[in-house]
Amino acid sequence: MFALARVLCLIGIAAWPGLLAAQEFPSRPVKFVVPYPAGGPADIMSRIITEKMAAVLGQTIVIENRAGAGGLTGIAAVAKADPDGYTVAIAPCSMLSMAPNLRETMPFQPLKDLALITQLVSVPELLVVSDKLAASTVAELVAVAKAQPGKLTFASTGIGGMPHLAMELLKLATRIDVVHLPYTGAAPAVNDLLGGHVQLMFADMPVLLGSVQSGKLRALGIGSRKRAPNLPEVPTMAELGLPQVEADNWYGLVAPIATPPAALAKLHKATLEALHSAEVREKLAAQGAIAVGNSSAEFEAYVKSETERWGKVIAAAGIKIK
Repeated sequence: MFALARVLCLIGIAAWPGLLAAQEFPSRPVKFVVPYPAGGPADIMSRIITEKMAAVLGQTIVIENRAGAGGLTGIAAVAKADPDGYTVAIAPCSMLSMAPNLRETMPFQPLKDLALITQLVSVPELLVVSDKLAASTVAELVAVAKAQPGKLTFASTGIGGMPHLAMELLKLATRIDVVHLPYTGAAPAVNDLLGGHVQLMFADMPVLLGSVQSGKLRALGIGSRKRAPNLPEVPTMAELGLPQVEADNWYGLVAPIATPPAALAKLHKATLEALHSAEVREKLAAQGAIAVGNSSAEFEAYVKSETERWGKVIAAAGIKIK
């Protein structure tokens, strides 16, 4: 009896450091990777969310901008980071649901190498045209495109991203022939759209909102199921008779797969408190983003469904990245 008690005591002593570490998390700053340059929509949204998260956790959160390969570089680094809870990232749908369908090789597998903590935000995709194009509605745009097959060009922020695939979805639904011109980011794409060098574009609402509100670009439709409060006059694609053209960009919070459950739980709780804060929701809404915040299981199910949905679009459009 004494021997058994001694063994149990030793087991308890051995487990104590791990339990203590879990209780103390976070005891030092948390690194929050943004896989894009500073100043972009993902960076701005991350700073809004992490300011509140840090207050809830009682610990500093350090933003690290690690751009490259459309977001692949930053998320791959997080997948390979020490799984201690001190490295997380904002991950776009292009990395979690699209890249696995697009790329012949991946440096990580989203569902195997990443802990999916929660969906952070949903960002409506907005369809806009240059003010130099004689089209004020989606129907008029389709008519112009069909009258000039292969003549109109659309910009994107890169091959395989949401702006590109949203337009591929529109092409499949309306059977129009418009030419893709991929850019290295949103800024050069929008600049050429404003200059009339390309005629149309789908992009995240935060990227286009200012130009639409100033009248420099014409918004024809939105890919969300509901109209956006920022642009209530812009109809949804479903209202325009194209319910299959549903395109919302979204971002989630991820960590290395082997991160301790206790650390993930604290990160999840802090994130949801931030996303449910009226102040955070208002700041995100001003950027054209909708705060979400769901369970890890719900987020994983959503990633799986989005992977399947966009996989079909990618296959139908014949897109592949080597």
